[in-house]
Order: sequence, then structure tokens, then C-alpha cells
Amino acid sequence: MRKKKLLSMAVNFFAALIFLGAAAFNESAGKSESFLQAHSKENVSSQQKRLVVVDDYFKIRSVRDPRISPTGDWIAYTVTTSNLKEEKSETRIWVAPWEGKAKPVPFTAKGVSSSQPRWDPSGRYLAFISSRDESKAQVWTLFRRGGEAVQLTDVIQGVQNFVWSPDGSKMALVIQDPTPEEIAEAKAKKEGRKYEKPKVPRPHVIDRLQFKLDYEGYLDRRRTHIYVMDVESRKLLQVTSGDYDDSEPAWSPDGRFIAFTSNRTEEPDSNFNDDIWVVASDSPDKGKNLIRVTDNPGEDGSPSWSPDGKWITHYSKTDVEAIVFATDQLAVSSSAGGESGILTRELDRRISEPRFSVDGRHIYFILEDEGKRHLARIPASGGDIGRLIEGKASVESYTLGRDERIGALISKPDLPAEVFVKKEAGELRRLTAENDALMSELRLATVEKIRLESRDGTEIESFFYKPPSFNPEMRYPAILFLHGGPDAQYEFNFDFFAQLFCANGYLVVMPNPRGSSGYGQDFTLEIFADWGNKDYQDVMAAVDYAIEQGWADPGRLGVGGWSYGGILTNYVITKTDRFEGAVTGASLALFVANYGHDEYQLWYEKEFGLPWENRDLWERLSPYNSVEKIVTPTLIMGGAVDWNVPVINSEQLYMALKRLGRTTQLVVYPGEHHGLEKLANQKDRFERYLDWYDRYVKGVEKED
Repeated sequence: MRKKKLLSMAVNFFAALIFLGAAAFNESAGKSESFLQAHSKENVSSQQKRLVVVDDYFKIRSVRDPRISPTGDWIAYTVTTSNLKEEKSETRIWVAPWEGKAKPVPFTAKGVSSSQPRWDPSGRYLAFISSRDESKAQVWTLFRRGGEAVQLTDVIQGVQNFVWSPDGSKMALVIQDPTPEEIAEAKAKKEGRKYEKPKVPRPHVIDRLQFKLDYEGYLDRRRTHIYVMDVESRKLLQVTSGDYDDSEPAWSPDGRFIAFTSNRTEEPDSNFNDDIWVVASDSPDKGKNLIRVTDNPGEDGSPSWSPDGKWITHYSKTDVEAIVFATDQLAVSSSAGGESGILTRELDRRISEPRFSVDGRHIYFILEDEGKRHLARIPASGGDIGRLIEGKASVESYTLGRDERIGALISKPDLPAEVFVKKEAGELRRLTAENDALMSELRLATVEKIRLESRDGTEIESFFYKPPSFNPEMRYPAILFLHGGPDAQYEFNFDFFAQLFCANGYLVVMPNPRGSSGYGQDFTLEIFADWGNKDYQDVMAAVDYAIEQGWADPGRLGVGGWSYGGILTNYVITKTDRFEGAVTGASLALFVANYGHDEYQLWYEKEFGLPWENRDLWERLSPYNSVEKIVTPTLIMGGAVDWNVPVINSEQLYMALKRLGRTTQLVVYPGEHHGLEKLANQKDRFERYLDWYDRYVKGVEKED
């Protein structure tokens, strides 16, 4: 059911190497559709390739956050690498020339980490977030042609995010209020004293309705606000305040105003009503005089200004009753407030990252649609939607530049995300090749997306991953692997879990059942207050399809998933005995046990009602109440400090199965939240999945 913490940070700049004329960097190109559907160029013959193993996961170089320079000549992006032996991940900033005639080069040196690369408006400097020597994350900058990193901010509690002003003279910073300990430490440092940490941690004093958040723990009244820093003098001016959290700052083209996202209702913890607001960038009163841009009672966010400063585009969830299941629609609102409109109401698909084109004539956005994510655009006044990058691929993020230049982070089933570039009407061209060496070694599974009918005739789609060297005359042990969310989707991207299972001889069934996004709001709402019913029918229909095609062995079936995938797994094994092995991770079983214990009180109340008023529904939805029907050997996993789906439910499920004499095991990862961060624990999870399925699905005899 969901920020990775910032990694540590930054340093020497080697961009001068770009200008030394590195060897030509040639990549195949083609039209958008045909190129994305094409197989990657093989550098190793098929006879030499090997199957995927667990440790390959830690060899994948994770490419993120592409940013075109203002001149359009360069693209900065981050690459995260992992060192399993040293239990360390590192993120470095790289820069590639737009034309691709030289190899990308690193901006930051090894041994530190940096994130959020952002060009200054002149294109001469690149700023980023970094921390050094265990200090708080700060904003640093580097001259494009080389030199040493310069620290711009010195905020005692660190900086979460930043945005350059249009003229480069200022920055908008997102900063959380400091803790008492941070204030005391800063005071001691200023006075030349050594700071003595309290021997006993301060108690958590709680008076908020929303009082927990995964990765943060117990919440207090410290809030996140917008500050403006003068780059030359380094002086800070706080421009928003109050008992609210402010985020996503966006400068107006003339630099006079900043748009931001904030829930400023009387009780922000009681609703999802984020709005877009505008504050003067030189506000002398910490933002007491604001312009409210949106008055939609649902959630609004991701503001982006039109070039003339008159309009702000953003997403809007207009169906308040649908809560988290509501479709993110593309909206345009007057920056002065009062006038607002939805441009994609008839589209009925989720959008993200809306941004005006450089000339203001169009609005670009990522469009989620039936197991794919496209880059699309619509005229700023509304009209027909054009899809600029589509095909059997997933556009994960994008960046816009001058002369209709587009950079996009794209993943395919046989390719982890890489940076691609194109001009609006031109061909899509590969710019980075961070994972080509690894991919060229591997024999990968093939994937098909197939539309099929569920039990009641509803059409759903499912991805079917077939093992390398798939033989249609054979039936394979099969794993039904379920996605989280539930309002999410499987799509055409690189999925390591699926590749690993296939490499170990399994057919992998990955359906998008009702409740999934990408198929319209009504499809998503089919499971509203009815979890584990229609979505159960849908995932079983996908399994039956694989059996009917002769691909899956009905006597060797496994099921599993994490988060909502684990929750749906619990429903599956309480409703059928067809599966020989199950793995349920970070799952929920007894709903009422989570109320007041995790971070989802508001969601539960809006969907299920209060547990003391609507207890029958809470109990009916709880797979725990059918635990005696489980006969499938079940591995249960979770993080010890997960406040997203707390491990208490995993413990309760384990206890019940153990008491009933079923085959089960509980694995709790110390210090881990909802998503496992420690590399050794990630490796352990992969190995336990494979071991459990091999034992109980394949029937492989193993020594304990």
C-alpha cells in the first residue's frame, strides 16, 4: 500500500571531460512506436547468455530524474548503484550531451551521493541536494565546466527540496521546522560548545488526528514550509507558515510569486483537500496573505505556470467520495484564483506531471493507460490529446527543453529505465546505456499482455511472463504475483521479480484486476469497500487462462505479493486450496487491528466507516476471520517498523496458522519500513521467495 530517504552526498565535477571529445556514443534509433517495441541489440550470442540470478538485482544501475539544460545541449540525470558486500548504495549525477556524440560523464565523484540535479537558468551551473560528513542535506552547486562543489545552504535541519528562480538570483527551498535537539545543537555550535545529546530520548507528545507516517514515525506539530534564499547573500526569507505542510514550490515566470501545494483546511488531517496556493516571493508576513488558486474539495497538486503567468496547470481529483481511487485529471486554473477547468474529463485516465510547453500552447503530461504509461500533450485550451511517446514501454518521467526538445526516462520489459531524447516531431533516440552491459549477458523472459474475461464477464488484462527457452509443449509451475496499491497497475517495464522467477523455471502471471488504475475510475472503484471479491475473481481468471492455454501446471501453482499484493494473497488462500505455496508480505489480515496503529485512518474511515459504527463491514473484509480455511503453506514477511502496513497483522496471521497446525513461517526484518532498504534484506527476501516456492510449488526437497 507506498520516499526513499535522501542518500548521502556530493563533490568534484568532471564535466570538462565532455569537452575533450570522448569517443563517439552510437545508439540505434527509430520511430517512437517501432523502436520501443524492438528488442535490444544483443552484444553476446544467445548461447553465451546466462539466466538471471538474485545478485543481478544489485548490478542494475538505477537511472532517474533527467533534466535538460536551459541551452538544450545537455541532460543531467542520476545513477544509483549498489554494493551488496559493503551494504551501500550511492547516487551520482551524470551529464550527457544532447546530440549523443560523446559519452556521458559523471558530475560528482565516487564515495558520496547527490540527488535532484537542477540547472540554473543560464545553464552555467548545476545545483543539487547533498550531505557530507554525516551533516544534514544541503543545496550545493557546480560550475558546468569543472571545479569544486560549493555549498549554498547551511540550514540546521537540512533542505528537502529546492527550485531556482527564473533569473537565477534566488531559490525556493522546502524546509521542515527544526526539532528541539537540532535547535540546541545549532546553539551549542554557535557558542563554541560541544553538544551533548540527551541520554534519554524525549517522549512523543501527540495531539494530531494523523499521528503516524511510515519512515517518519510519530508526528508532531513541526511542519514543512517554503523559504526563499537570495543566492548571493545566502539570506533566508520564510514565505509560508502556520500549522500546515507546504510543498511543490513553482516560480511564476516573472519571479514575483511562488505557487505551492497545501491543505489549509481547519483540520488538514481529516480530509484529502490539498489545494494550489500562490504567495509573493518577497512576502514579509510569512505568507499570511495568500491567493487560493483552487477550491476543488478533492486533492490538487503538481502546479506548473504558463509562460505568460496567467494560468497554472495541475492535477485534480474531483470525486471526493472516491478518495484515493479518484482519477487524477488534468486541470488549468487562473493564477489569480476563481477560474478553473478540467481538460481531460472525458479521458477517464490518471495523469501526472502536467507542464506547460515552452511556448505555452500545449500542456504535457504522463498518461497511465491499460498497462502502459505514455507521454502525451493537449492544447492549453483543451482539445484532442496527442501521444508523443507510446508503445510497449513505460515513460517514468520526462523533461522539456527549448526547440521542442524532450527527454524521457523509459523502461521496457527487457530494459531497466534509460534516458531517451527526441524533438517533438522527430525520432526517439537512446541517450544512455547504463545497463546494456548487464542486459547483454542475460537470457530474459518474454512477456505478453492479454485481455481476458473474468468470471462475471468483465474484461481484464494480465501480463504473462514466460521462461527463457519457453516450450509451448510443456506445462510450467506458475506463480500468480499480485501488485500493491490496490490503485496501481502492472505495465510494460522491467520487472526483476518476474525475470528472476522465470529464470528459475516459473511461468509468472501478473494481472491488473479490478481496483487497478489505468482502466478508468469505475474499474478502480469496483472494489470500493469490497476488497478480495471481484479482484479475487479476476486474478483467478488469469490463472485459469494460463492453464487453458497449456502454459501452467494446475498442480503446481504459487501465489504471492507485497503490500496490497500480500493482502490479496490472504484473500486468495482463504478462498481456495488450489495453490501449493504462498508468500504474503507486509499484508493486512485483521482490519480493526490496524485502526489507530498505522497511517491510514482517514482512508479507512472514508471507505469502511468508523469501526465501532460499521463493524460488520470491517469484519467481513478481514481475511483473518476465515483463517481456518487456509491450507496453503504460507511464508509471512514484514518490516519491524512498518507504519504503512504494520507487522502486527503478519504476526497475528502467523500465530493463527501456527495454532491451527498449518505449514507457515514468519520473517520480520529489524529496522525495516514498508519497503526494504537494506541490501542484505532485499537479497534475503528474493532467496526466501525462491526457496519457499521451490519447496512447496515445485516440490523440491531441501535441507533446513
